[in-house]
Amino acid sequence: MRYLAIDYGMKRTGLAVCDAGERIVSPLGVLAGSKGLLDRILQIIATERIEAVVVGLPLNMDGSEGLQAKRVRAFAGQLRGRVEIRLYFQDERLSSFAAEQKLQETGLSRGKRRERVDALAAAEILEAFLEARKQG
Repeated sequence: MRYLAIDYGMKRTGLAVCDAGERIVSPLGVLAGSKGLLDRILQIIATERIEAVVVGLPLNMDGSEGLQAKRVRAFAGQLRGRVEIRLYFQDERLSSFAAEQKLQETGLSRGKRRERVDALAAAEILEAFLEARKQG
């Protein structure tokens, strides 16, 4: 099944996809800003033939939901109202940290890392989701 992972943010939203066999996860890109974000995501869902969406849910370290989690749920609600495919949430605690760690190892400048971290964080979210599904 083709999944699209979304690391939603107020300034930037990271996207990642997996192949139909759910073996290869790839960062897709970063969408800047919120204007027209839903329409851009809907277009990606259509062109990439996405069958389900995984939205990263930013829980606090104690598992509770804060303001950003509420924003993510509101965004997901808007998306759910415009698509006919399944939508899942995945705990995204530490996904951005893990993405940043991987990018630091590449030797890219801080600016270049910032451009890529959200897409890589979306890939981390999707990998965690797929691994959890495999484990049942």
